[in-house]
Amino acid sequence: MATPTISEPVACCAPLAREPLTAEAATTLARTMKALADPARLRLLSLVASHEGGEACVCDLTEPLGLSQPTVSHHLKVLVDAGLLTRDKRGVWAYYTLVTEAMNAVAAVLTAPSGRAGASTC
Repeated sequence: MATPTISEPVACCAPLAREPLTAEAATTLARTMKALADPARLRLLSLVASHEGGEACVCDLTEPLGLSQPTVSHHLKVLVDAGLLTRDKRGVWAYYTLVTEAMNAVAAVLTAPSGRAGASTC
């Protein structure tokens, strides 16, 4: 059974402040947030996004993090499974690219509409 990506259910959902998330959307968002809630993974996203050409080889990511190649590969797999990175295998190396739409979907769900801050209907 494939794990749903953030771009599937969350992209179609309204921001949290507009209407409640469905149980399915909340589960999917929680998986994505769990993938993001790790300092090494956040650094990996930043390293990939800011790398020349917007993609980075796994060989370019181990030294800046100071982690072993298997550990970096594990974190990259979690980010790919969450739909936040794509992986392109070229020979013996894997290259990673940020999925901008997935990051924008997370931001959209968490962004409150302007003019609603502190508003209450109670």
